[in-house]
Amino acid sequence: MSFIIIKLVITASLIVLITELAKESDKLGAFIASLPLVTLITLFWLYFEGQGNEKISNHAYYTFWYVIPTLPMFIFLPWAIKSFGFWLSFTFSVILTVLCFFLLALFLKKFNIHLI
Repeated sequence: MSFIIIKLVITASLIVLITELAKESDKLGAFIASLPLVTLITLFWLYFEGQGNEKISNHAYYTFWYVIPTLPMFIFLPWAIKSFGFWLSFTFSVILTVLCFFLLALFLKKFNIHLI
C-alpha cells in the first residue's frame, strides 16, 4: 500500500509542477505537457514493478495509436473556446476526441490493428 502512495505522490507532483509552470509560461508549460511524461512514468512503473517486456512494449504501441485521435482536439479547443467558452468547448472537444477515436479504430481494423 505504501508503494501505491509513493507512486501517487510522485505522479501527482509532476502534474502540479507542470500546471504551475504553465501559469508562468504558456509555451514552457505546453512544451513540458506535450512530452509523453505520463507514458514514460507508466512505462517506468511497469518496468519497476516487474512487468515483462511484452507488456511494456504493448503499452507503448497502443499509446501511439491512442494519441492520434486526441490531436484534433488541440486545434479545435483554442478556436471553440473563443466562441463557446470553456465548458462547452471542453465538452465538444471530448466528444470530438471520442468520435475521432472510433473512426480511427474502424479505419485501422482494415489493417488488422484492433484498438477496441
